[in-house]
Amino acid sequence: MSAPTDTTGDAPRTSGTPRSRAKGTAGNASTVRPSPALDLWRRVSDSPLSFLLPFLLVYGLFLVWPLLSGLWMSFTDIALNGAGGSLVGPANYAEALGDPMVWRTLGNTVMFTVITTVPLVVVALAMAVLVHTGMPGQWLWRLSFFLPFLLPVATVALVWNFLYIEDFGLFNQALRAFGAEGLGWLTDDGVALWSVALTTVWWTVGFNFLLYLAALQSIPDHLYEAAALDGAGAWARLRYVTVPQLRDITVVVVLLQILASLKVFDQIYLMTGGGPGDSTRSLLLYIYDVGFTGYRFGYSAAVSYLFLAIVLLVAVVQLWLTTRRKA
Repeated sequence: MSAPTDTTGDAPRTSGTPRSRAKGTAGNASTVRPSPALDLWRRVSDSPLSFLLPFLLVYGLFLVWPLLSGLWMSFTDIALNGAGGSLVGPANYAEALGDPMVWRTLGNTVMFTVITTVPLVVVALAMAVLVHTGMPGQWLWRLSFFLPFLLPVATVALVWNFLYIEDFGLFNQALRAFGAEGLGWLTDDGVALWSVALTTVWWTVGFNFLLYLAALQSIPDHLYEAAALDGAGAWARLRYVTVPQLRDITVVVVLLQILASLKVFDQIYLMTGGGPGDSTRSLLLYIYDVGFTGYRFGYSAAVSYLFLAIVLLVAVVQLWLTTRRKA
């Protein structure tokens, strides 16, 4: 006969062990608290600011700080080698406003902007319309129109400098073949700026072409069908359907092109160096020469901020006109 099992003695022992452990765990949890730094980090990482912080750091380091540093520099006479640096107040700005070279290079820049913006808008629109109408081999035309925009400016300048050579350049050879005299494309005061403008149009028209082509593909087909039912021909559909539908993208293209042309530097620096004389010298090239050749960092900073004010003014006026037209 087996002995009876005593469960009453074991029950308090087995039930008491978890209770004591839970009590000890609760006591430890009540005494362990996160540090203030860890608590702050958790609150920051859970807030929307944590997503903006990397961008704000990069934005402040590479845009805000250089702008503020350059603005302070424009009120000093600091040189490229670090000499000077004393505060001169608005003297640099007063000198810039009275500098005839500032006004001459600004005139060259405005002239370049005018003679490049118009063809870069009109030619890009014509190219986009031709491709959109269904020309054979569309992929080849799209590639041919956009490919020059992908080339680096050094390559573009090198190729076009060879085309512009007076003795055996392709352009002068073509002129002589028709009985005309060759031109000094980059050596004649009255032709050099137009030559750089022609190169710029060939090089950058592909970007505007791409914008117009995307906008053309978004125009509803029923507008063209309705115009065709009313007896409108190809030119009438272009004038009364296509052009009005492209009004918004045209405003964007014009604004982007004006701002890009005002900031011209690379192709002029590589093709003419601002010559002959100062006929192709842009304002940005003058700022570069004053700062890195004349070693006058403070004065070049003042001229650059005056130029920045002009660019911002053009952008604000353009946006105001656009808003007023829509209203």
